[in-house]
This record gives sequence, structure tokens and C-alpha cells, in this order.
Amino acid sequence: MSAETLVTVILFGPLIGAAVAGLFGRRIGDNLSRGVTTGFLFLSAILSWVVFSQWTWGGLEPFTVKYAPFIHVGNFVSDWAFRLDGLSAVMLVVVTTVSSLVHLYSWGYMADDPSKPRFFAYLSLFTFAMLALISANDFMQLFFGWEGVGLASYLLIGFWFHKDTANAASIKAFVVNRVGDFGFALGIMTVFWAYGTVQFHEVFPQIAASVGKGWDFGSWTFSLVDLACALLFVGAMGKSAQFFLHTWLPDAMEGPTPVSALIHAATMVTAGVYMVCLLSPMFEYAPAAKTIVTVIGAVTALFAATVGLTQNDIKRVIAYSTCSQLGYMFFAAGVGAYQAAMFHLFTHAFFKALLFLGAGSVIHGMAHEQDMRRYGNLAKFLPITFAVMTIGTIAITGLGIPFVDLGFAGFYSKDAIIHAAYEAGGAGQPMGYFAFTIGIFVAGLTAFYSWRVAFFTFNGHARWTPEDLEHHWHNRDHDHGHADDHASHAQIETHSEPEAAHADHGHGDHGHDAHGHGAHLPHESPWTMRIPLIVLSIGAIASGFLFHHQFIGGEMGEFWKGAIFHLPAKHAAEHHAPTWVVLAPLAASVLGLLVAAYMYLWKEGSGARLAANGGITYQFLYNKWYFDEIYQATFVRGAKLLGDLFWKGGDQKIIDGLGPDGVSALSVQVGKGAGKIQSGYVYHYAFVMLLGVAGLLTYALVAWTA
Repeated sequence: MSAETLVTVILFGPLIGAAVAGLFGRRIGDNLSRGVTTGFLFLSAILSWVVFSQWTWGGLEPFTVKYAPFIHVGNFVSDWAFRLDGLSAVMLVVVTTVSSLVHLYSWGYMADDPSKPRFFAYLSLFTFAMLALISANDFMQLFFGWEGVGLASYLLIGFWFHKDTANAASIKAFVVNRVGDFGFALGIMTVFWAYGTVQFHEVFPQIAASVGKGWDFGSWTFSLVDLACALLFVGAMGKSAQFFLHTWLPDAMEGPTPVSALIHAATMVTAGVYMVCLLSPMFEYAPAAKTIVTVIGAVTALFAATVGLTQNDIKRVIAYSTCSQLGYMFFAAGVGAYQAAMFHLFTHAFFKALLFLGAGSVIHGMAHEQDMRRYGNLAKFLPITFAVMTIGTIAITGLGIPFVDLGFAGFYSKDAIIHAAYEAGGAGQPMGYFAFTIGIFVAGLTAFYSWRVAFFTFNGHARWTPEDLEHHWHNRDHDHGHADDHASHAQIETHSEPEAAHADHGHGDHGHDAHGHGAHLPHESPWTMRIPLIVLSIGAIASGFLFHHQFIGGEMGEFWKGAIFHLPAKHAAEHHAPTWVVLAPLAASVLGLLVAAYMYLWKEGSGARLAANGGITYQFLYNKWYFDEIYQATFVRGAKLLGDLFWKGGDQKIIDGLGPDGVSALSVQVGKGAGKIQSGYVYHYAFVMLLGVAGLLTYALVAWTA
């Protein structure tokens, strides 16, 4: 089978599965719906690895498969196509592998949900939209996939539409992404206006010649390339939840846990990173835009890591971790280390999906409880989940042995980003040193909050009782058919309650339930959930070791085959980082691990006491730098006031008041006044007639004398 045929099956397989489950799910039943969608996803995943192996070791060259015309209007030409190069080959295995494992995982996690065909149809639709995005051959198909994943994420985040919080979260994600997508659309318009085409292979050769050209706006002149890249990056900020447009991402946890893993691990949120790397032939000639990318990425990494320190919902901590890791990827791309950014995207997909799905396994075993303050001592009850989440934690913190090149996935990719930032600073990019400093500091914060999750969840004293679990299961069964991650009536509100509220009270190990049968103890997940965890743990361990030579090592030229562009001066400035730079990320990670172990193992309860003090810094971080409150007070209320002004003041009082409502009101008043004249008395009518005659005579007399 040719590579062209393989990529066609990969692209349209998930779409066929989504159509079957979405249109005929009720007729064919739950089992067949999830079987069809999952089967097509595993087929796409297997074929993606075949294509990836052919690309990496089989000498496969870049190609494009055109399927049909999309938009042909004058000079604006866009076609449905599949572009295979180094970037899309990497994204194929990332998207289809994680998505197929999420499908399998959902067999167990969503077993009690009454709307399984709809859920699996949404998952497959999401995957198809993402595949359309990463395989796009022009800006228009890229935009189609971009909006497609936005639509699918809206449907998935609000899947439990009976919950007000889920509806609000889906709307928030949709609206915030529309802000970013507005900038993205303006960027595409700028590209077409400046270069007369939206085809990548036609735009990129024109970029070098356009350097120095500007766009005049009033008294300002903007660099054309910088303007286009900056506007396109606004779209990436929304899709990848970067600083200022990040607020939708933690609220997206209202969706089912498999959705969280799919959106936050390997697909939608990485679209912005992929787009910047894809457009490296443009960004390399846009120094101002690259500086913006670097600063926003570094600030996002710092912001999200600081907020993750204080959150108590296990999924929200991992969500802020995703936001922070995306910041790493962006400042890597900003300093020109596109290969390192893509490598971290690749490894991050494995260990972040592992952490999310592992958290889902914990939630499943704890009667859908998400508050870590009601966990503790779960390692003995959830041994497999404990093992795989420990692997994921080691991977994300980047533990490894420098100079020996031996470690888990994050050791290779995150350290490469930090080293690249330092080298960029030495090569004349001042923001490189800024990103390097932030990267080292955030590495320590990442280690702390990641190990905090592990220790708080699996070690220490149990902060739960069998009676608690029995109560949660009872409420869950009572609301059967509306199962969700918050167990409906047993939902834990973690937005205002400090960590100390559920500090360790010395419950110890409760080996039996209220009836002495152990029926309501934490339990391991079914094998449909455990198998994806084991597979992802292998990726979290080995993906960095196996592929670092291809992504960022000596074989990267043969691997990328021109998919990523660098200015010649970039290569001339590269040099090896000094020893202290190589050791700094490891030192920061070990320090974060030791602090977390001290607070949550050796001095258990010190974290709760610190939270109970509730100082200004803690409250600032716990309330997420007050972004939601600021946006609520300005944009939300401002939009409402502006809407009321135009509605009540402009529409009702001016347009309607002076228009139809005013005319009708005047007619009513005139009618009422005329009605008063109609008294029914003859002498009144005679008097009016007399006045009329007098008036006519007066008019005639005046006209005659004139």
C-alpha cells in the first residue's frame, strides 16, 4: 500500500467512525458504536506509525495528496489536501496514538454513561479535525481544522450539558478561542493581502524578499512579516491557552477526564506550537514577533506553574501543568529552537496523557472524588495507577543523568529547550537569557507541584473513610445516567476552600467499610483503562531516549528534511552550553522534589498549615492571579453595560422611541385627545361648526384685502 493511500485512510478513518456513531449510534447500539470508532482510531494509529517509520528510517520523501478543490475565487485558491513532511509525520503519531488510547480508556471510564455513541462520535470528530489541521497544505485548510477542533472541544467540554458548570465552561472555551481566532483570521488575511496566495509553498519563498516592507497605519509603520506573524500568534495564544487567553483551559476540566487528556495532552492545545513551527520560514524573518512569542511563552510557563502550586483539584493541577509546559514549547520556538519545541510536544503527549488518564483512574477509584485533600494512602489500593503516575511524574520533572544521556522523556526534551534558550542569549537574543532563567525556576516549581500531587494522593495518611466513599457511590448511583467527574451531589467545590479545610486528621488506614466487607474501599480501574496507562508509561520512559537523535541530535537534518527553516546565521551562533547550564535543570528538579517530600511526607501537614495561614501570596496564587475576577469586572461587565447602553438607550429609547413605538404612542395620544372632543352633545358640534365658519370667513377676508 502506497504512502498516499495510507495517509488517506489515516485522515478519513476517524471521520467515518464519527459519522457512523453520530448518525446511527442509537440504532446500532453502544457496543458497536464504540467498537467502530475505536477500531478506526487504532487503524489510523497503526498506519501512522507505519508512515512515521517509513519517514524516519525508510527514506520516505515529502509529498502532497490533493483530494478536491475547496475555495477557488479569483486569486484565492485553496484545495483539500494532505501534506506529509517531518512536522505532519510527527503529529500523526502523536494525535492518533493518544486519541486511540483515549478511546479505549473511555470504554471503562464512560461505561455507565447513557450517551456513549454521542461521546465517541465527538471524540472521533475531534481527531478528524485535528488531522485536517496538521495535514493542511494552505492557510485555509489550516483554519478549517483550527475551527473544527474548537467546535469539537466545545461539544466535548459541555458533553454533560445538564450541568450548568459544564455549559459555562464550554461557552467560555468557545468565546476565548474566538478572540484568538479573530487575530488568526486577520493574520491569514494579511498573508493573502501581502503575498497574493494562501498556499504555503507559494508564500514561503516570498518572505525573504518582503523583509523591510511595511504597512502604514496612521503615523506608525509596521513590518509586514512581523505583523502577519504576530496576528497569527494571537490565534496560537487562544488555542494553546497562553497568557491573557489562558482562562478557558482550567475550566475545561468540567468535561469527562478522557476529554481532558485528549484536549490537553496531544491535540488541540499543541496546535499553536505546531503552527509556529510550521511557519518557521516566516517567523525566522520576524524578530519582533519571535520576541513576543518568547516573552509570552516564558511568562505563561511561570504563571501556570505558580498557580499549580496551590490548586487542590487533581485535574486542575495537571491542567495548569499543561499550560506551563506549553509555555516551554513556545519560548523554545521564540528563540528559534523549533526542533526542541516539537520534541517536547512529542514527549509531553505521552507523559501528560498518562498523568491525566492516571488522575482519571484515581477519580474512578475514589467514587469520582477530585479533591486531593480527600485522598492519601492510595498506593496500596491502586498499585498500577500509583506506578504509572510515578513514571509520569518522573518524566515531566525531567529527571535524568546529564552527560550520560540517560533519563525519562522530559529529561531530553525540556533540558534541550532550556539549553537552547541559553544559547540564544549568547547568540545575541537578550530574551533568550530571560527565557532561560524562567525555565530553570519553573523546572523547580514543576517538580514541586508534580510530586505534591503524587505524595498528596498516594502517600501519607488517608484523609478519607469508607463511609465517605459509600456516600459518594450512593449519590452517584442515585443520579445514575448523569454520571460525571464530580459525582453530582457529592461535588467538591475547590474554588474558595483553602487546603487546610481537609488537612490530615489522622484517620489512618481504613481497611473495611461501614459493614465490614470492604465494598467501598478505593479500587483499581478496569483493564480497558489500565492498558492505555501502561502503554503511555512506556512512551513516557522511552520516547526521549529513542528519538532524541532524530529530533534534536545528529540525525535531525535527515529527519526534518527541510520542514523546519533556520536562517544561516542561526547555525553559526550555536555552541555547547557550559557545565553549570547542563546541571541547572536537574538541580532545580531535585530541589523541588526534596521540598515536596519535606512538606508532604516527612513533615506531613505542613502544607495544610501553610495554606491555613492564607497569606497574600498564597491567596494571589490560589485565585489564579485574579484573572477571572479582572476579566469579569472589565470585559464581561463592560460588554454587558455596553450591550445595555445600545439596547435600552439606543434601540429602545432612540430607535424604537422615535420610530415605531413613538409614532404609535403619538397616534394613541392624538386618538385619546380627539375622543374627548366627541362628547355627543349637539350644541358642542354646533359650536365647532361655528368656529369653522368663522375661520373660513376670516381666511377669505384676509385673502380679499391682500
